[in-house]
Amino acid sequence: MDADTILQLKPALTRFLRQFDDCFARSQTRGHLATYVRGQLGNLPRKSVEPIADAAGTPPRTLQEFLSLSRWDEPLMRDRLQQYIARRHHHDQAVGIIDETSFLKKGDKTACVQRQHCGAAGKVDNCVVSVHLGYATPERGTRPAFHTLLDGELYLPGKTWHQDRARCAQAAVPEEVVYRTKHAIALGQYHRAVANGLRLAWMTFDEFYGRNTAFLRALDVCGQNYVAEVPVDFHVWTRRPEVLHRRHGRELEASASAGRPRKYPRLKAKDNPTARVDEALRHSPRLRDRPWTRYHIRDGGKGPMVWEAKHLLVYLKDEHGLPASGGRPFHLIVARNVLNPNQIKYFISNAPEVTDVRTMLRVAFSRWTIERMFEDSKMELGMDHFEVRKFGSISRHLLLSCVSHLFLAEFRWTHATRSDSGGRGEKGADAQPDRHGLEHAGRGVVRRRPLLPAAGRGDQRATGRNPTAQRQGRQKPSQANDPAIT
Repeated sequence: MDADTILQLKPALTRFLRQFDDCFARSQTRGHLATYVRGQLGNLPRKSVEPIADAAGTPPRTLQEFLSLSRWDEPLMRDRLQQYIARRHHHDQAVGIIDETSFLKKGDKTACVQRQHCGAAGKVDNCVVSVHLGYATPERGTRPAFHTLLDGELYLPGKTWHQDRARCAQAAVPEEVVYRTKHAIALGQYHRAVANGLRLAWMTFDEFYGRNTAFLRALDVCGQNYVAEVPVDFHVWTRRPEVLHRRHGRELEASASAGRPRKYPRLKAKDNPTARVDEALRHSPRLRDRPWTRYHIRDGGKGPMVWEAKHLLVYLKDEHGLPASGGRPFHLIVARNVLNPNQIKYFISNAPEVTDVRTMLRVAFSRWTIERMFEDSKMELGMDHFEVRKFGSISRHLLLSCVSHLFLAEFRWTHATRSDSGGRGEKGADAQPDRHGLEHAGRGVVRRRPLLPAAGRGDQRATGRNPTAQRQGRQKPSQANDPAIT
């Protein structure tokens, strides 16, 4: 970025943060917001409270209190953030993406920590998990794609935390915060985003959320189109089952005999059973005999992304064992990687019957963008650097990371052009993920220079080869966080 852009960043950040002024009752607390966000956007090697405070010339305890004790309105800040995105980045093909991320932790005092599957480690480990809603829009003409985080909440485990309210009290978990499934957390985030004016043409998520039929039904009831990845043991009907709504023939005669009467409506006896989606691919003539069709999904950092797919209208089962949505068909898409035919994915969508398969595949494969958001938030903003332990402090840190990420995304979106995704040997903002996640996910934001120059007392610091933060006056030894304000 050029020098003029660097000079414009501080005023731009001030204007950006001004929309959150009414979230704080005191101007001093409001000033700590700018300090925290500047610290996350800077080039500190560690972006926990103490390094951020040192770089700004602020006592670390003051910034700890900002996260733990200061009074400010987090729900209002989240609403302001989402309303801002709705105004500036509305798009008729916007996609909402649900996913979770994890933070490795040691010990058992950090709120919500337990041994569970940790995506950051790729195994079961001691970690904290948070559920997030992301927002992504595709390119349109010369207007580049945009993606950012809308929301993030801690997942409170049931047995190890919810059932142990004494432990919750020690970690400052509010009484009203109880165990909720990750699906319920995600659904609540969706409803909040819609209430704040965001219109999502699509929702997409991985097979953990896609396998939950109650979650799919809840989105369907809201009229929300989705493309959900589902596991191989997800069951569908390949033909519409016949439903009986009243007694017929022999059933009328049998009703006079002893025995409990059958409930109606019900499936016709000996009707076609449901089948797993992988078995339908191998054995159902309606799907097995269809040819594979190749689709160019998009251009990635490693070249064109091409998958081949089969498509079939299928029927899902509701909570009563009857065809869901009144017997309306759903889309089953089986996608196979052209470069690796053994890699097969299954997707279910409630989109209208006339929806193009290519469109649904584009939505399904846009899920990588939330992995990119997590990469940027952790590598560039230090979302996983928090050292606080209390529930409220972590929740506020996640929200502030969403604010910082929005400014980061806005900066990249404002200054990007479609030609930036190529030249000089670097991956563009839409680089295709590799098998481990994202291919050089942080490269969309150049790390050679800090996004913001030194903040706070930075004008008085040393410059040169080692421009480290230096306090004015006598240097005080580093101290552990006070347990009362973590």
